[in-house]
Amino acid sequence: MSDIIQLLPDSVANQIAAGEVIQRPSSVIKELMENAVDAEATAINVAVIDAGRTLIQVIDNGKGMSETDARLAFERHATSKISKAEDLFELHTMGFRGEALASIAAVAQIELFSRQPDSELGTHLYISGSRLTEQEICSCPVGSNFKVENLFYNVPARRKFLKSNATELNNIIIAFQRIALVYPEIVFTLHSNGGELLNLRAGGLRQRIVDVFGKKLNQDLLPINVDTTICSIKGFVGKPESAKKKGAHQYFFVNGRYMKHPYFHKAVMTAFERLVPVGEQVPYFIYLEVPPQDIDVNIHPIKTEIKFSNEQSIWQILLAVVKEAIGLFNDVPAIDFDQQGKPDIPAFDPSRRDAPVPHVQYNPQYNPFKDSMPRQYKRNDSSLEHWTDLYEGLRPESEVTQETGLFDASSFDELSSSKGGMIVDRSPVHYQYKGKYIMTAVKSGLLIVDQHRAHVRILYEQYMKRKTAGNAISQKVLFPEVVHLPVSEAVVLKKMLPEMESIGFELTDLGRGDYAVNGIPDGLEGLSVANLVQDIVNSTLEQGAFSVEEIHHSMALSLARNAAQPYGQIMNNDEMENLINSLFACSNVNHTPDGKSILNILPQEEIEHLLS
Repeated sequence: MSDIIQLLPDSVANQIAAGEVIQRPSSVIKELMENAVDAEATAINVAVIDAGRTLIQVIDNGKGMSETDARLAFERHATSKISKAEDLFELHTMGFRGEALASIAAVAQIELFSRQPDSELGTHLYISGSRLTEQEICSCPVGSNFKVENLFYNVPARRKFLKSNATELNNIIIAFQRIALVYPEIVFTLHSNGGELLNLRAGGLRQRIVDVFGKKLNQDLLPINVDTTICSIKGFVGKPESAKKKGAHQYFFVNGRYMKHPYFHKAVMTAFERLVPVGEQVPYFIYLEVPPQDIDVNIHPIKTEIKFSNEQSIWQILLAVVKEAIGLFNDVPAIDFDQQGKPDIPAFDPSRRDAPVPHVQYNPQYNPFKDSMPRQYKRNDSSLEHWTDLYEGLRPESEVTQETGLFDASSFDELSSSKGGMIVDRSPVHYQYKGKYIMTAVKSGLLIVDQHRAHVRILYEQYMKRKTAGNAISQKVLFPEVVHLPVSEAVVLKKMLPEMESIGFELTDLGRGDYAVNGIPDGLEGLSVANLVQDIVNSTLEQGAFSVEEIHHSMALSLARNAAQPYGQIMNNDEMENLINSLFACSNVNHTPDGKSILNILPQEEIEHLLS
């Protein structure tokens, strides 16, 4: 029998590795920017065309590479970061695997210019599909200039499954921000299709956060700082009033590396218990420094999952430092005893003879139990014997002799409606339970409706019909409100503008992520315009909705959620009846557009069983 096991060629092995390391254009930018940081660059410039499909270019002014290093860097497991296995537990660099450049070269066409500070000439090489096609000496600036063209050109299936340009550009911005937030001393710029998206100057950590996410966030940040033998923690957490349901900026970094850590996230949110509403999130930017031997970053090629040897101790420290920051923010201000410029109010001095002493005048002979009531209020007054005559004429001609219960059958005018295959014979008499549920009797038992979700479904279908009919009405605002969005969200809003204008929004792009809201859809008066636009953008980002239909659905759902009547709103019977009728006129009475249950029926048999 012949042998069947064979050694894969390097080009195939590199493409397999690229499937783990290089998933999309943002992965290329992450790897090249980390290499630039490791090269001690003080300025890093990133440019993309067509969200990285056509071109990704990363230029730095770091140490550069020699002619030999430039060629060897594209081989698998070739790295300058480690030399033995023990170095994995003493990492002080972003990269260490030696797989990134080899993986990129396997699925793209790369052109590199690089020069070291002590060399007069640099190196230029061109690699396509892991094959070196050109290498020569050239004149170029100090540092490295990587051009990655036609990503996944030789892997059509991978290129086919890339998302839209808006989605991929948003992922690029997120990867860019994660590195820029760690190194405020480095100058970063980001360009897309020739336009500048971000230009971050060197400065402090707080300034870098504000430059990335806008000045509005600055007033909501509380500093944290603690240094222990286990770890050092610094950064910022948001004030309780900055909490919101979606779009909260939450970042963890350890030893200069971005990470995801649900356990530490729980520690931060535990500190905000009973300070923010359930389901809302608080922004935070937390930087941890721990001994390299106490963490393991060699778990996943993306390196965002990190294991700690003392997670519980760090959890307790993190919880304590966040609570301390919140406590300092909530401290009661000291009493101000400064009397300068205040009116002089002299204190009472009993030793002074000329000081007037206040006196209280009262009647010592007064007895509240003495019979001194006016004549007309005496109990035995004959004028009170015929008190019922005072109400003469107020009695209705026909008195109700029988009290009706909550769902008394005598008061029912049975209505029948058929929606979604469900036949409901219900009563027009309803009961509202705790301002949240509407309860009414139906033929098969007790119908329970979530009033907020029901209203969301009703408004959602109204907005969808309004968009389809093209008869959206815009309500002008008296004072236009300016909404500032981070670059990642501004890119999404720019794509959504035509759809938003079609349902009644009027927005003007002021540049640098600022938009003036001049009009809103009719019926949304009284809502916070800034929060509404932010919620629409965040919902679109969360759902990954970038096609026209997906954007339309996301906007209609966000508008419905914001405009729907909140829990706790008291309704009279006519309002509840109108809500129920409107719900059963919808195409789907059972679920909200995002799949949550709207109503349920408690069967009559189960009610009788509970009371048996």
